Amino acid sequence: MKIIQLSDPHLARPGQRVGGRDPEAGLARAIADINLRHADADLVVISGDLSDDGSPESYATLERLLAALLPPVRLTLGNHDDRPAFLARFPGMACDSGHVQSMTALGETRVILLDTLEEGEVGGRLCEKRLEWLEARLGEAAASDVALFLHHPPMPIGLPAPDACRLEPGSVGALARLCARHGRVVHLSAGHVHRPSAGQWQGLSVSTVRSTCQQTALLFENRFATADEAPGYGILLLDPEAVTMHFHQLPHPGS
Repeated sequence: MKIIQLSDPHLARPGQRVGGRDPEAGLARAIADINLRHADADLVVISGDLSDDGSPESYATLERLLAALLPPVRLTLGNHDDRPAFLARFPGMACDSGHVQSMTALGETRVILLDTLEEGEVGGRLCEKRLEWLEARLGEAAASDVALFLHHPPMPIGLPAPDACRLEPGSVGALARLCARHGRVVHLSAGHVHRPSAGQWQGLSVSTVRSTCQQTALLFENRFATADEAPGYGILLLDPEAVTMHFHQLPHPGS
């Protein structure tokens, strides 16, 4: 099983740069690279901050770019996104609670995407409705391994600035309890921090991935800065013997 994780494309209005980068060029380059190297992927997930400004134009660009992607794709939202503007362009993406959450069956594995966008907040939240939806899906997937994707990490990654705006504590506890109760969540991966990282949280294998736009500096101090590092994506391999996340760097967009 091969799942590609893209994150944080931060698309904006045409011609607008983000952090000195062209976000449209970054995502287009990632899609071309996936089509070249991983056309056999079972699924591509994009874990939020699809847009930088929540504009209808940014979601129109996203729709156009995704039309070129060969593997199937599932999306969820991050703190920069605008849920109504996104759903106006992608009306079939909402679950019954109105959030952008989904479960996809890939053989005996279930891939679940969670919507952690809390309007007006940089950090993330899973409200009661979103948690109820997750509990129901995990119940349906009781006999299956689950790979879980969301924008805001529930776990700290040891960088004070990104850790200050991760998933809020109440949501973290509720998510941990649901994962433990299910017992077969084999991997959890997030976006938001614009950095590759891997480790363990609550007994789960966890990771975060690069942005396709700009990256966060590796600063073990309480300040935020961007880094002149390449964009990229994650390649999650699932088989009966192991769970492996590879971190692939792209060439600099150059524009």
